[in-house]
Order: sequence, then C-alpha cells, then structure tokens
Amino acid sequence: SDDPVASGLVASLGRPGGNTTGTSNLSTAMEPKRFGLLRAVVPQAAMIGVLLNPTFPSAANQLREMQEAARTLGLQLVVMQASTDHDIDTSFASLAQHRADAVLVGNDPFFVSRRDQLVALAAHYSLPAIYSFPEYTVAGGLMSYGIDLADAYRQIGIYTGRILKGAKPADLPVLQPSKFKFVINLKTAKALGLNIHPQLLATADEVIE
Repeated sequence: SDDPVASGLVASLGRPGGNTTGTSNLSTAMEPKRFGLLRAVVPQAAMIGVLLNPTFPSAANQLREMQEAARTLGLQLVVMQASTDHDIDTSFASLAQHRADAVLVGNDPFFVSRRDQLVALAAHYSLPAIYSFPEYTVAGGLMSYGIDLADAYRQIGIYTGRILKGAKPADLPVLQPSKFKFVINLKTAKALGLNIHPQLLATADEVIE
C-alpha cells in the first residue's frame, strides 16, 4: 500500500492493530524526487505532463504531491487521466498538443502492465519521461526512480513466514522501504538528444547502455 493509515488498513505504522500488516511503498512521497530528476535531465522544462489512473486508490494523493512538487520547482502541470489503452494513447497525443516538455507517469499497477505502450508513446512523441520502476527503463524508458521491488517482496515473504509461525499481524509494524533504485537508459537519452551530466550518471544505481 502507498499509505495504509490514510486508507484505513491499519491504525498506525508502528502498531497496525487488527489483522493487517505489510509494507508501504511510499510512492507519493517520492514524486518530488522524480520531478527533481526530470528537471536535472531537462533543465529547460517549464511544462510537465503527468499521467494518472483515476481508478487507482492513491491517485488523489499522487496528484496532491505532484502539484506541491511542481509549485516548489516553479513548473506548470498538464494532468492527464488514463484507465484504458485508448486513454493512454489520447493522453500522449494531448500532451504533444500542449507542448509538454517532459512527462511523469504515476505509480500504478495498470501502467506497469502497459509499460511497453507507454515507453513507445514517449519515444514517438519525443517526450523525456520518468517512471516509478526499473521495468520501464529496461523496456526502453528514459529513467526510473522508486523502491526496490525485489527487496519489498522479500520483506513480505519474511513477514508471511513469521505470521505462519504464530506472530500476530497487529504486533508487526508496517515496513517502510529502505532500498531505492535510480536507473537511466543512455540509449534512450541519446535518441532524445539529451546529454546526461556525468555527476547525475554517477548517482544512478544502474545505467543501461
């Protein structure tokens, strides 16, 4: 979950209560970082397109975090909403019409399952884009920043084992992610005509060439 307290799944992160515990992916809290990375790669960017899935429970929180981050950086947002393949196609066409300088794709399972479509559209419209998980970057996306999913799944497996051995979920604090991954695809950067500063490259956990 993004925010299990706000969604009513647990009473608090430290003492969940009830019969639910797990991990929090902190996705909305990372939106300012993603905007900052976009600005570092496309410093002249003034208008950023954001793509959100209105049917995703965390979409409203994502939008609030994005709007706050944009205000802090002095960026103008163009918000597009998509919950179908057709919506994604029309959203990118609209972003091109609005002359967006770059795009941030919200964290959402539906978008992850459509990563090839998203990456292809970003390339078609020559839009630098940042995503939440490395799977996008491996598929040809420009860059991604988010939690290390493999580590999160490992933690879930550990908790599952503890509960099966008798631990009570109410006594197991909701885990916060401790590992994050920043991945850059240099091949895509070159195709977009972008020069990635060596200092930024040095901060990447993985560079795809």
